[in-house]
Amino acid sequence: MNSFALLLVRIVAGVFMLTHGIMKFNMLLKGGPIEFADPIGVGPSASLLLAIFAELLCSAFLIIGLATRLVALPLIINFFVVVFVVHANDFEKQEMGALYLLIYVLLFITGSGKYSVDGLIARRNKRRY
Repeated sequence: MNSFALLLVRIVAGVFMLTHGIMKFNMLLKGGPIEFADPIGVGPSASLLLAIFAELLCSAFLIIGLATRLVALPLIINFFVVVFVVHANDFEKQEMGALYLLIYVLLFITGSGKYSVDGLIARRNKRRY
């Protein structure tokens, strides 16, 4: 049941976050000047690209359970910045980001479970030895 629960958490959190990543990607594609928060001082364009990387690419990998612990790291960093920098003074906005942060920390600690590409690779490698 634990692996099924991890599958459910990965898919739900991944799909929900993927929608945010797609919106940010569309913002990038529309052209024109980029108006995006720059909470860590790397510039709005770089901040947007980092958010897209985490929320789009890492979420896609999370959904299928590929390199789960590795792709959880950019998501953890992204939501650490969202919760403690971008929305530092607004608890209502911190709340949802904190829940995502907790989910990504959980997945970093536990891994993806057996119902994942990572689990498939682990089972395949176990048979070889």
